[in-house]
Amino acid sequence: MKPIQVGLLGIGVVGSGTFNVLARNQQEIKRRAGRGIEITMVADLNVARAQELVGPNVQVVSDARAVIGNPDIDIVIELIGGYGIAKTLVLEAIAAGQHVVTANKALLAVHGTEIFAAASAKGVMVAFEAAVAGGIPIIKALREGLTANRIQWIAGIINGTTNFLLSEMRDKGLDFAVVLKEAQRLGYAEADPTFDIEGVDAAHKATLMSAIAFGVPVQFEKAYIEGITKLGAADIKYAEQLGYRIKLLGITKRTSAGIELRVHPCLVPAKRLIANVEGAMNAVVVQGDAVGTTLYYGKGAGSEPTASAVIADLVDIARLHTADAAQRVPHLAFQPNAMSDLAVLPMSEVVTSYYLRLRVADETGVLAKVTGILAQAGISIDAVLQREADEISGEAQVAQTDVIILTHDCVEASMNAAIEEMQALPSVLEPITRIRKEELA
Repeated sequence: MKPIQVGLLGIGVVGSGTFNVLARNQQEIKRRAGRGIEITMVADLNVARAQELVGPNVQVVSDARAVIGNPDIDIVIELIGGYGIAKTLVLEAIAAGQHVVTANKALLAVHGTEIFAAASAKGVMVAFEAAVAGGIPIIKALREGLTANRIQWIAGIINGTTNFLLSEMRDKGLDFAVVLKEAQRLGYAEADPTFDIEGVDAAHKATLMSAIAFGVPVQFEKAYIEGITKLGAADIKYAEQLGYRIKLLGITKRTSAGIELRVHPCLVPAKRLIANVEGAMNAVVVQGDAVGTTLYYGKGAGSEPTASAVIADLVDIARLHTADAAQRVPHLAFQPNAMSDLAVLPMSEVVTSYYLRLRVADETGVLAKVTGILAQAGISIDAVLQREADEISGEAQVAQTDVIILTHDCVEASMNAAIEEMQALPSVLEPITRIRKEELA
């Protein structure tokens, strides 16, 4: 059988990895796919560099539209990134009847509904395993491996940069700003790390997992997003003393009221496997009603780990290339006419538990006032830790102490109101630190 012909848009880190792995493992991949898969055309603005990477037998062009619509190209791999020209090119490839493989989580999280609808109407596939958690096959697990299950919740470390920064903060006892500067120097963090450290990248990925898990449209605009920039070394230390570790998690849950979709730092019990995922590694925990808890762990980025996911998508398309479109696995796991309209809950309606740290004047009655406010709000306390004034660094006009409180579950709106009231106390000297707590039981 004639090899399936692939056009590659963008041959940067992931693109070069895809080309190299496909060439190195060509025979093994052919045995799995049932036919050869060849990248025969590459579009990149730096034509000379791209030609050097792929050799003389691959056509290299500077205009991506020379690849799109080329009748010899069966599959287009989009590795340009972003929302702009990438969206235009993907929709043009679909309109031309070409299948699409992409690692572009931002594009699909924001415009996925439009793109998947266009692909379904045209009878082509859009595959995106590489868009979430790099080399970890989490999309296939959710869409196919766990298809018998009613997914209850997903929680994932799905941004390697932030996990590396939190690991460094914990290991070295340093504040966020110091660790970030060093990570940038070493190349672990981008010069502009905003999408990573503010949680946007993780939210893109969580949005896609939520849609697949619950059969809802992609709804990135409804995700709650909070990054790690406000975390301090003190919070990492106190969490450890209480038996927890702080991780930036992407969380989506099915509840009786709707779906939760949120990204924020969490206290996770140190005994949980996901709490022990360190460095730039990724991990996703999925809770299903039949299978129970499953954990997926591996490299969430990098040239060849991400290329592994891209090529897995190429193999899937090669196998199903001639199949009736109605018999293929739906893009978001559920049949398009069976998608749910479950509401995504606003953060104020989410129920979870909390870690609170209050820097207060070390005087009689402060703790009673704080706990009284929580009691009036209907928030019960799980644990209290107090650190005496001699453990507070820096010079202060009055004696100070840190009060750390762990709560039981409550509605976020109640916690917001309680924090506002506590913050107004004259004895509370600094902004209150609030971190949500997830037991993941």
